[in-house]
Amino acid sequence: MPARSSSPTAHQIDWLRRGLGQPGGKLPLFDEKGQEIDRRTVRSCLKAGWAEPWFANPLKPDWLVCKLTDQGRAVIAD
Repeated sequence: MPARSSSPTAHQIDWLRRGLGQPGGKLPLFDEKGQEIDRRTVRSCLKAGWAEPWFANPLKPDWLVCKLTDQGRAVIAD
């Protein structure tokens, strides 16, 4: 079971919200400026259970493709 964090940071909320309008809740690999999402943001959201790995990218195996979880949807709705 994922560890629970009390509340997400502003960066985590921004990233998680971007999954709301995407098919399957897919979370972006890059921000609005084209910069890669900080791995610390991704990993902390995974650890909290707000996101989960979706699939491995065979062309870029170091990229972690994630999707929003129901718990993630709930935490950004608060």
